[in-house]
Amino acid sequence: MATAPVYLDYNATTPVAPEVADAIEPYLREHFGNPSSSHFYGQRAKQAVCQAREEVATLIGAEAGEIVFTGCATEANNLAILGVARALGGGKRHLITSAVEHPSVMQPFLRLRDEGWEVSVIPVDGTGRVDPQAVERALRPDTALVSVMHANNEVGTIQPIAGIARLTRPRGILLHSDAAQSAGKIEVNVAHLGVDLLTLAGHKFYAPKGVGALYVRKGTAFAPVLAGAGHEHGLRPGTENVAFIAALGIAARLAHERLPKAQVRLKALRDQLHLQLLAGVPGLRLNGHAEQRLPNTLNVSFPDVNGHSLLETAARDVAASTGSACHSADDAASGVLGAMKTGRDRAIGAIRLSVGIHTPSAGIDRAARALIAGWKQLHT
Repeated sequence: MATAPVYLDYNATTPVAPEVADAIEPYLREHFGNPSSSHFYGQRAKQAVCQAREEVATLIGAEAGEIVFTGCATEANNLAILGVARALGGGKRHLITSAVEHPSVMQPFLRLRDEGWEVSVIPVDGTGRVDPQAVERALRPDTALVSVMHANNEVGTIQPIAGIARLTRPRGILLHSDAAQSAGKIEVNVAHLGVDLLTLAGHKFYAPKGVGALYVRKGTAFAPVLAGAGHEHGLRPGTENVAFIAALGIAARLAHERLPKAQVRLKALRDQLHLQLLAGVPGLRLNGHAEQRLPNTLNVSFPDVNGHSLLETAARDVAASTGSACHSADDAASGVLGAMKTGRDRAIGAIRLSVGIHTPSAGIDRAARALIAGWKQLHT
């Protein structure tokens, strides 16, 4: 039987940690109650939700009452943007975001623009970073919300969120950040960042797909988007997914405990891969910031080849993507790299390689050999 390819697509999704998987089953079988029910079964489920809320809050330096559980990060982003718009739309009708946001941020903004809101899209530099001064120039008296991701899902560039917060907070402008890619890889602390809203995705830090969370700072002007009962502080109606919320809590606790060692290991694996590719591929180009970058993310452009073709050639040995999993099947150049003005040829030749805490060092060597061999085959 052929050996499975080395998985280098951790920015797309992570495997569920064994401890997290173990936490799910009891809430499917024994503790199956509705957490809104007052009897024994309901209260046992409610206890699990409350414990998970504490764990997620601890991961990001928040209070438990500021955590709203959602079905995914896409829902959390939509809830953040549309919730603020609903709360403030009577007097403030201007919004700001960046040119490299995930579609789950950009699309709600475009929908609001179609509904009459003004939306300013801030460009990024060649490393994918937003300049806080560009944000400052775009701020207006009627600006309701600024939304800039914490770290980019394709190139890993970390944004200066705290610097942006120093501009928005004194003006009473709300700040949201999509931290789906950063949680569990670097420190995410809402007080240090200065954000009012922050998005998390469970399946990016070893929890299952289908559960996420939104931090809403106490006192933030916010209105629910969906109508229903008073679940999740009245902000997100619907019976809670207790099993997956419990799993998210365990994953958050593990991420918090393991973060210092995880950062070191992820960076070592990423740099091992980068150095081997540099040695074997003349003209290889790094995409993203050289230093202000997620420790697990390596986005590189191979000269004179198509990234999709390269990954197909090396598919028996490495599983990776050219960019966001949301559009990795599209052969077009990455919109993120386009916003960075890398040039079309460089963008077409780009692939995203993202490692995880359990990626073996030998797997890095195998993947590097396969990619170098694939490049040589396509390049000649």
